[in-house]
Amino acid sequence: MDTNLLLCMAGCVLVTVLPKVLPITFLNGDNLHPLFRKWLDFVPVAVMAALVGSDIFFYDGSFNLGSSNLYLMASIPCFLIAYSTKNYFIPIIVGLGFVIGARALGMG
Repeated sequence: MDTNLLLCMAGCVLVTVLPKVLPITFLNGDNLHPLFRKWLDFVPVAVMAALVGSDIFFYDGSFNLGSSNLYLMASIPCFLIAYSTKNYFIPIIVGLGFVIGARALGMG
């Protein structure tokens, strides 16, 4: 086997494994400062907002805050349900149902 290929594979393993292993190893909950622990509570929300935000506000290839943006309209009841229930699955089901229903009625 080629040495360059082995080095490339070893580098890929390190780049993949180290970011997952190091935080678990060094950032266990026992020795974290309470302020840092509070800050880490916002990470899941920030990641979800980054993943979902572009899909909600960009519709048909352009920025759209109007009522013609089906995903924005579906996100409003999803946000309200997620906020009130603190559940992950119910808003997903409601959002999918809203989009499927709207498309079946020819709205999207």
